[in-house]
Amino acid sequence: MTGSDFSSNSISAAQVGKAEATIVACLGSSSTAGKGQAFNWIGALERRPGNENISFRNFGVGGDLAYNALERLPAVLACHPGRVVVQIGSNDVLALVSRKVRRFYKITKHLPDEPSPEWFRENLRSIARRLKAETTASVAFCSLSPLGEYPGSSDPFQCELNRRTQEYSAIIKETAREENAGYIPVHETMLAQMPVSRGRAFTSFRFLPFYRDAFRVLVLRKSPDEVARLNGWLFHTDGVHLNSRGGLIVAGLVQEFIDNEIAPGN
Repeated sequence: MTGSDFSSNSISAAQVGKAEATIVACLGSSSTAGKGQAFNWIGALERRPGNENISFRNFGVGGDLAYNALERLPAVLACHPGRVVVQIGSNDVLALVSRKVRRFYKITKHLPDEPSPEWFRENLRSIARRLKAETTASVAFCSLSPLGEYPGSSDPFQCELNRRTQEYSAIIKETAREENAGYIPVHETMLAQMPVSRGRAFTSFRFLPFYRDAFRVLVLRKSPDEVARLNGWLFHTDGVHLNSRGGLIVAGLVQEFIDNEIAPGN
């Protein structure tokens, strides 16, 4: 199946044949959706040997903040998942750091409040509590993948992205602990693989390069990895969305959560 099959939540013949399969619902934004220049790590998990009796459902929508993920939660509940992986927050950080992004999301995502760490925590807590109250699923929250690839950068924009990504990842970890949910250390694992003293900084947010990269993928049929090479990124395609190197880190960590939660034969 393709990522678009899952993001529309359609049920294929293969899924019908998995009547007894454990449903793993993945809730998030474009990094979860795996469309365009974002590597489809859910598709990679689907293809892994040993996951044949797992039905992955992709509830990723590009541009979503935690508020939007909370609004879409009824669709997740309706699929009766056995496991839920929540990967949300990068757009919350971008909306906080970039005034341009904040204005765009206020309009396109119908945000009723100003993005803030407090509002992010509130929405994340509501997601955790609704999943706990209305499902029997095991739930895990992913910390955020880095934005840009220069942890030691002195560039003001990259420096603020680093600070806020770390802050929001800490909120995710605290919320997971408080709500008795699992925690998937994406942020920590990716940072450990990035050089601190050198790398590529994400120095500003501009919409045009993202549209250009979408054109490269959707029209010119280039892969996320080809786009990453053109743009000079190691883990990303554009500084925000992950290529296969970054996406497979996420896939591996999510697989660990699934393996620890789903015993053989269950």
